[in-house]
Amino acid sequence: MGTISNAVANRQQHTVAVERAADYRPETIRAALTRLLEPFGGMPAIVRPGERVLLKPNMLAAKAPERAVTTNPAVLQAVIELVQAAGGVALVGDSPGVGSGRRVAEKSGLLTVIEATGAELVEFTESLEVPGEGLFKRFKLARPYLEADKLINLPKLKTHEMMTMTCAVKNLFGAVVGTGKAAWHLQAGADRELFARMLLEIYQLRQPDLTIVDAVVGMEGNGPGSGDPRPIGLLLGGTNALAVDVIAGELLGIPRKLLWTERAAERLGLDGWDRRTIATVGLSVAEGRVADFQLPHLSDVQFGLPRFLKNRLRHYLTARPAADPAACRLCGICRDACPPQAIEIKDGTLQFDYHRCIRCFCCRELCPDGALQVRDGILLKLLKKMHNEI
Repeated sequence: MGTISNAVANRQQHTVAVERAADYRPETIRAALTRLLEPFGGMPAIVRPGERVLLKPNMLAAKAPERAVTTNPAVLQAVIELVQAAGGVALVGDSPGVGSGRRVAEKSGLLTVIEATGAELVEFTESLEVPGEGLFKRFKLARPYLEADKLINLPKLKTHEMMTMTCAVKNLFGAVVGTGKAAWHLQAGADRELFARMLLEIYQLRQPDLTIVDAVVGMEGNGPGSGDPRPIGLLLGGTNALAVDVIAGELLGIPRKLLWTERAAERLGLDGWDRRTIATVGLSVAEGRVADFQLPHLSDVQFGLPRFLKNRLRHYLTARPAADPAACRLCGICRDACPPQAIEIKDGTLQFDYHRCIRCFCCRELCPDGALQVRDGILLKLLKKMHNEI
């Protein structure tokens, strides 16, 4: 017992700040951000005069701010102004799941803020290849992401049908440019544990200097693109993105077994996964905890099964995407974005090859009309029925 206690004591201690922000009014966000950053010395302790600072919001898709898909413009504006007040040069960039960065920034209200503040929108179009330091031997990441003097991570707190939650670490997947995301889904997306490890290896290549989470209005249910906006009324912040994720999951009441990046980080021994090394300031977890937060559709009962059984029974043990004919307008976005090319438009309908489908749910994530549903496999239906009858 003493050995365990000593080991914990010798690990780096982390601080995660949690502050209330009831709405997106500029004065509310500015005041909350000021309180949030005080334990870290304020923005001048992060940003030095003359430094080029990349702000990395969530720019998943071209959706209006009230849809809660992207980082809210009010949060971005307040952070830009703090960076500029500290003497930094503010850059804003991300690689959306579909469409250009400018188009997504325009539709989400972020472009208006960028232009009003004199910040610079940097499109993630050019990649640099960097060697991996773990299981994956090389990554191609956006040049502005790698070359900025400082990196401030601005995720939106949302559910995620594949990874359960998307927050600080998952937001960094946006450093992968364009179609590179589909390639990673194809390589690692059929296995949540493998995908989580890939996300953590990207995180290790360029850890953010600061993470500020927009949880004023988050997303619950079938996120990250098709869920329901959920008022949460919080901002979170910290200098260790993994520690921020740990507290975010705790605030939402997500069981640890469903937090794939945390589980993978524990196996890898990464700094920040251990709750015993994290102190919260501002609100306590108990004060900020969200009641009855709705998690994504239960889509997998393969926990602990041998790989050969997973492959044989996957069609019955998992949920899968399916089109709602009344809502689907056959725009082809899901077909074009599907990593294993398991979707086609044929005879006036959207058709899936479920033997090729890897259940990454990118199609649902990127559908502009919410026209893709989730259909359970036979054994998954049975499991849910048994659970409801208990």
